[in-house]
Amino acid sequence: MWMGPSTLYSGRTQLRLTTRPSPNYGPRRDGAKPDIVVIHYTAMASARTAANTLCNPDTEVSAHYLIAEDGEVMSLVPEAMRAWHAGAGAWGNVTDVNSRSIGIELANTGFAPFAAAQMDALADVLRGINARWNIRPERVIGHSDMAPGRKIDPGARFDWRRLALESLSIWPSPSVDAHSWPKTDEARFTAMMAAFGYTATDDVELLLKSLRLRFRPGADGPLDATDLAIITDLARRFPVDVNGA
Repeated sequence: MWMGPSTLYSGRTQLRLTTRPSPNYGPRRDGAKPDIVVIHYTAMASARTAANTLCNPDTEVSAHYLIAEDGEVMSLVPEAMRAWHAGAGAWGNVTDVNSRSIGIELANTGFAPFAAAQMDALADVLRGINARWNIRPERVIGHSDMAPGRKIDPGARFDWRRLALESLSIWPSPSVDAHSWPKTDEARFTAMMAAFGYTATDDVELLLKSLRLRFRPGADGPLDATDLAIITDLARRFPVDVNGA
């Protein structure tokens, strides 16, 4: 069933929702239900160009929602169905991410800030998804999280902290203490990354890039005590695959 304007949650503003059905979807496998949200950027010049691609049967790609820069929300695939947005990768023990997720594309080239109207609409869409599927904030992730090294979206300019402040995603605790880690420890770093959800690779360099892209944008150099403190905090507070998820 398609989600119409009356069934999508509207928070501060009235969502401008349009429906543009994409043929690129199928049933979720093995009776799966969505318990992950994956956020992407389109890396295209405009929302209209992205919509044409996501609705073209020749491309074999899609998402459940596409959000334009001005806040228009395009519903492309019913939430109950399996859209083709995630590709190869994993989050925790989930390897068929498409069957377990809802995909949201944000119209953005990958280099520009995300518009306020677009972020407002995203927050409202996430609230609606959570109301319908009870998806935990820690399971709202980026494409780069589930596919380290292969994908970098939604990128360093995406405001994860804002979503966390609205209880729509997560952020490291402000009490994280890097001084508790006087030296780097690659084995511990890899183990904590896996405990949090990064299971698509054990390559330390790729894992470090993915962690910093989301939680330390602008950080550079080798693995350090701050990286270890951040991922240890996240893994302890939000261990992946708890409660059979």
